Amino acid sequence: MIILLHVLVAAIYAATAWARWPRGDEAPESRRSAGQVLLTLALLLHAIAIYHAIVRPDGLDFAFANALSLVAGLAVLTAWLTGVLRTLPRVAAVILPVAAVCALLPAIATSSHRIAFASEPWAAAHIAVALCAYALFVVVAMQALVMTGLEKRLHRGLQDTTARGVPPLLTLERYMFRLLVVGFVLLTLTLASGIVFSEQLFGKPVTFTHKNVFSVAGWLAFATLLFGRWRYGWRGRTALKWILGGTLLLVLGYLGSKFVSELLLRR
Repeated sequence: MIILLHVLVAAIYAATAWARWPRGDEAPESRRSAGQVLLTLALLLHAIAIYHAIVRPDGLDFAFANALSLVAGLAVLTAWLTGVLRTLPRVAAVILPVAAVCALLPAIATSSHRIAFASEPWAAAHIAVALCAYALFVVVAMQALVMTGLEKRLHRGLQDTTARGVPPLLTLERYMFRLLVVGFVLLTLTLASGIVFSEQLFGKPVTFTHKNVFSVAGWLAFATLLFGRWRYGWRGRTALKWILGGTLLLVLGYLGSKFVSELLLRR
């Protein structure tokens, strides 16, 4: 039954992607409404599916497939709640198909990674804040990529019929950096709580694992970008490079380390 639920979620994400796919003509109201209903249904069913996949009697199962599915769902939810899916339809064209694939993974995965201490309130809060930060950075990275593409077309004098109704790029850029600041604050809280309260959260002192090193490196990348934005007005391709670099470091730190340890090394 749970397997069918994962398949259903993936199918609804795919249907939502089709309904919200950017087209040259103005989308009819019926298709926009259908896309909204489908997205709401997909997120609701995805939450139920991932809850059953992660919450176990002996602790939380944050295996690679479950973690990837959860981050993908949170990224879609974040993009929806922040209005990115509405203002930049091309983000939906990327994030929804990816979410459809990720939603399927727990149904076919065989590995598990139980975390017994995650049932503790402080540990659960630490994990929740970290996942929200990762989701925000994923959305910011996709938004930056789409905006860079729009900016290139604008400089070349090419019209993009799918960009009708899109706010000015400077407005989108300011909003993107606001999301980036929120993500940076959440990431800072995650790292600070992990370092200061490591023994209370994980039952052992903080160690220099690949995950921790990549996470700190990602934090430094975003800190550098925000300083460069404030001091030198960094934007455009310069900002894109730092955003993608920082996001990649975070992905390598969390999902990358889980992929290597669980799927390659079978730990």
